[in-house]
Amino acid sequence: MKTFTNTGTHDGSPPAAAAAAGTTGTQVTKKQTRTAVASATIGTTIEWYDFFLYATAAGLVFNHLYFPQDNPALALILSYSTFFVAYIARPLGGILFGHLGDRIGRKKTLVATMYIMGVATFLIGAIPTYDQIGIWAPILLTVLRLAQGLAIGGEWGGAVLLSVEYAPKNRRGLFGSFPQMGLALGLFLGTGAFTLLSTLMSDGAFLSYGWRLAFFVSVLLVVVGVILRSKIAETPSFQAAQAGMAGLEQDIPLKELLSHRVSRRHLLLGMGTRYAEGVAYSVWAVFIIAYATSSLDFTQTEVLVSLMISALVLVVFVPFWGRVSDSIPRRVVYSAGTVAFAVFLYPAFWLLHTGSWVALTAVLVVALGIIYPMLYGPVAAFYSELFPPTTRYSGISIVYQLSGIISVGPTPVILTWLDGAFGVAVALGYVIVTCLVTLVSIWCIRAKDMDAIRDAENDLHVVD
Repeated sequence: MKTFTNTGTHDGSPPAAAAAAGTTGTQVTKKQTRTAVASATIGTTIEWYDFFLYATAAGLVFNHLYFPQDNPALALILSYSTFFVAYIARPLGGILFGHLGDRIGRKKTLVATMYIMGVATFLIGAIPTYDQIGIWAPILLTVLRLAQGLAIGGEWGGAVLLSVEYAPKNRRGLFGSFPQMGLALGLFLGTGAFTLLSTLMSDGAFLSYGWRLAFFVSVLLVVVGVILRSKIAETPSFQAAQAGMAGLEQDIPLKELLSHRVSRRHLLLGMGTRYAEGVAYSVWAVFIIAYATSSLDFTQTEVLVSLMISALVLVVFVPFWGRVSDSIPRRVVYSAGTVAFAVFLYPAFWLLHTGSWVALTAVLVVALGIIYPMLYGPVAAFYSELFPPTTRYSGISIVYQLSGIISVGPTPVILTWLDGAFGVAVALGYVIVTCLVTLVSIWCIRAKDMDAIRDAENDLHVVD
């Protein structure tokens, strides 16, 4: 086993971190790699299915059932606010499960997050309405949404690390993009479930009990996910990190992150890079549902079918852009996606206002299916390369989840308010500002710092 004898990493990390980052030699088979990647992808799909059910229901169902109906616009804003509270819980989940993932392993942590998500989703489907239990309805909805946020806060970091840390060095963008496909598949399944149920049922039946069936199915999916994740082994990078830390005092991962200059810098700039990505998702997968059905008079089924089609395209382009980022610097791919998102924004909404379903579908296919994965596909490998293995789970979870508080979570509320008060053109101006913040953040991350982290971690050797 090869170890590094240097006394610290590039950012002044203690010898333990340096040893963990440089201790490798673990060999993995292609079968082990395939099993890990499949488990990460399928498990993430299940958790995103649960998460997206809520996002869809927030714009179509919860505003009608769980809030007073004397002011429909306020009811929608309150419904979107419960969608947002998960993004407050997600950083807490990232810190909690990131700590566990860096200390006891990725596998055990991911099983725990799946249990929490499954139980919370099932219970959401069982909550009585506002007319039945009054104020307790939105309170229970908010509490269970917080539980979903905790679970997904820990899920994302562990899932992408299963793939990235099993990947050959020159394929981290591709391998890291596979769990990212779970977002697209979860969006497809979540919107597909609502589309099927709303098509087979009358509006009254769907609003009364039909939507709940999609939430109850989550229990079966969670059983499948837990079985899959029980079969995987810990990642080679985690095993090497544990070996390097043997007999040495182990700092709390969050404390270790905050105590070193480069890690602190990467935490802050990493969150800035995610601003446009999170807003892009909220625009095209959440805000668009209510906007198209209320302001543009599209039917619920038309919007959901368009989202399903774009989700299938997204499944294809997430790994495509992930693979491209293995050949072209990831920051270049990410920057190009940010610029394309900003440039396409105003033409896209002009097309939406034509009232054509074909135009709606084309806009979502281009925006959500092709442009958005330019940001989302490479992000797993990009963030993983910001931190060494000893603090990586915590680092990427904090970056991804804490940034959601200002990017994904509040965006539907902000856009709904700006649209109502000043018009959609001003609302889109807010989105353009987020793109500028992301571009500045991307190019403030120094290539030499990322190179030093990558160089400290040897290639993994995949053998037959």
